[in-house]
Amino acid sequence: MSSNHQIPSYLTPHATGPWNVYLEQIDRVTPYLGNLSRWVETLKRPKRILVVDVPIERDDGTIAHFEGYRVQHNTSRGPGKGGVRFHQDVTLSEVMALSAWMTIKNSAVNVPYGGAKGGIRVDPKTLSRGELMRMTRRYTSEIGIIIGPDKDIPAPDVNTNEQTMAWMMDTYSMNEGRTATGVVTGKPISLGGSLGRREATGRGVFVVGCEAAAKKGVTIAGAKIAVQGFGNVGGIAARLFAEAGSKVVAVQDHGGTIFHSNGFDVPKLLEHVAANGSVAGFAGAEAVLPNEEFWKVQCDILIPAALEQQITEANANHITAKIILEGANGPTTPEADDILRDRGVLVVPDVIANAGGVTVSYFEWVQDFSSYFWTEDEINNRLTRIMKEAFHSVWQVTEDKKVSLRTAAFIIGCTRVLQAREVRGLYP
Repeated sequence: MSSNHQIPSYLTPHATGPWNVYLEQIDRVTPYLGNLSRWVETLKRPKRILVVDVPIERDDGTIAHFEGYRVQHNTSRGPGKGGVRFHQDVTLSEVMALSAWMTIKNSAVNVPYGGAKGGIRVDPKTLSRGELMRMTRRYTSEIGIIIGPDKDIPAPDVNTNEQTMAWMMDTYSMNEGRTATGVVTGKPISLGGSLGRREATGRGVFVVGCEAAAKKGVTIAGAKIAVQGFGNVGGIAARLFAEAGSKVVAVQDHGGTIFHSNGFDVPKLLEHVAANGSVAGFAGAEAVLPNEEFWKVQCDILIPAALEQQITEANANHITAKIILEGANGPTTPEADDILRDRGVLVVPDVIANAGGVTVSYFEWVQDFSSYFWTEDEINNRLTRIMKEAFHSVWQVTEDKKVSLRTAAFIIGCTRVLQAREVRGLYP
């Protein structure tokens, strides 16, 4: 995808990938920023980019090298915050875009963080547990110069989890000579993790989905749900929707696409995925569909909860859902956004829909600093309140300015970031 923007020398001008999608989204919001638009270029340039070599000794004695990144997009409102993903297709453009979306997301739900993101180009399934640990520890040591409880706080993302965060926290703590539980979130409970954190992103998708359904006149009980990605986000959201009486009729992940017209037994499907790593081979499926047919399945709510740029102009016209809840970051291209809006499909953007994870990460960080931990009910109630308030604030801007929910969320998010930038001024 080409871009009319000034492209930094470290990106290829005609292959800017997800970063260009983010830039297009900023262009769409700029006319609504008023006098703050003089600062908008701030949002088009990451504050800091660190690219690191991550060498490890493999179990067979050979040496392997992996490419790692940590990008801090903006820290005007607080320390950087964002996940770390391990994936063979991770690129600098992707991590830049993800860090920028974190800036907007944190601002849109009004938690006091900036945006950051990290990643390593690796297929973690090709590494043993020991190799994965050594790679995680070396990566943490390499980025340790820019992370910290009051500088930049990593969290889990694609192919990383509580164990990854435990290794990162321990490595940082050893290098610092003190136990620093607040350097990462999404940790095990035994290391200062928060109750409710693992389910938080999926729970946030569900809470916002219920609010959106009420606005759109969709009854949750009996609603048909299609989910792409059945991990920590899609799986939890599917479970909560099923518990509320919805029918999860189609699920797609890296192993394939399965369908059941009357809805899956979601707890059994979650057990199958936990045991086998994919939905493939699930005995409770009525049919196995070609992957491209997933987008044509009759449903009321579609939840893309896998990777970015999944809904494009090539498949947007096939989607039958009334509501799309973006559980993943950046799953819809700007061209697809336009098609869906013209067709009357309500797209609840990632910066609101999947903000439950970072919201409870914020709760975890606060609990670590105070060494006082809340009950799961307290956490879920506070999460629900913040998600509902954020959604209704965005909805109000949508109504007032006659824009999409994504543009409305960006108006709120960008305004808060640029207000902070303006009152802080430029140093020196």
